[in-house]
Amino acid sequence: MNVRKTLQIVETINTDAHGAACDPITRVAALAVISNPFAGKLVEDLSTLFDMGGQLGEQLMDDAVRMLAKPPVSYGKAAIVGIAGDMEQGGAMIHPKLGKPMRAAVGGGDALIPSNAKLAALGTPIDLPLGHKDEVWSFDHFDTMTVMVADAPRPDEIVLCMAVADGGRPNPRVGSGPITD
Repeated sequence: MNVRKTLQIVETINTDAHGAACDPITRVAALAVISNPFAGKLVEDLSTLFDMGGQLGEQLMDDAVRMLAKPPVSYGKAAIVGIAGDMEQGGAMIHPKLGKPMRAAVGGGDALIPSNAKLAALGTPIDLPLGHKDEVWSFDHFDTMTVMVADAPRPDEIVLCMAVADGGRPNPRVGSGPITD
């Protein structure tokens, strides 16, 4: 695996969009920019990318969790694939092996890890979805952290993104429970 660089983005939220104070919420995104071994190729067996996603999760998630101010309550994952690749290659990075090290790092993870993948050019942002790690119906934890790398992905690269947060949205008012309408 050829990792060109890694980044950690730490975001602390102290107010909602209207300026109303909230308990501080820390979000940490860990990103890795890697060479895509399948760029420009239609490949059926993407298991190499499964393994790469799992390895990067093991390398980056513990540090991301340590950067939080409080214990993690939500998480998410995403991939941006350079234009010489295809979206399925991003899916292979975030499924099926990335979840195990993410769950280990947050100390649980009964809920599905929200995810997103897209094919994009250099410097394109991605909305990295967040959801509660254990309560799938915690609407107050449905959130997004938008991230980007100015010089990635190059056409033959993938940007793998993982995030953890120690809170939901600032001043949430939606609640929890299955949808009844």
